[in-house]
Amino acid sequence: HLFFFSFLVNGLMTLGFAGAHQQTELCNESLMLEKLPACGKSFEEMMKKVDSKKWCNLTEFIMYYDNFTQCTEREANNASCFWPNPLAEGFITGIHKQFFSNCTSEKVHWEDPPDEILITLILIPVMLTCAMITLVVWCSKRSDIL
Repeated sequence: HLFFFSFLVNGLMTLGFAGAHQQTELCNESLMLEKLPACGKSFEEMMKKVDSKKWCNLTEFIMYYDNFTQCTEREANNASCFWPNPLAEGFITGIHKQFFSNCTSEKVHWEDPPDEILITLILIPVMLTCAMITLVVWCSKRSDIL
């Protein structure tokens, strides 16, 4: 989810600025691929500060991840490459596999409550409905008194 969200936000930002800045130089892919590992190394050093059990909790490392994405974008731009691009995405995917491969989205497994609670939750509205019907019928038959 984090990977998708990051590319969605950054992709939208890239589209927004695409018309304002025309790229005139050719992308130097080898330079970009030479510089991106420094971003990964920096991110790895920052992630050492976070308990590995908390690597799936974005709030624990959001600033580090933001620095990482800004670094990859800066290095891509310095190499006259647009960002994100397939090579940068491949590099970022590798970082994700290294740090977030165990962060799967587990679906909540819903279970029925115990029978005692379930029966109570069913019977209370049924009893209240019966009581209200009885009260309405009783009051309608005694309308001469009211």
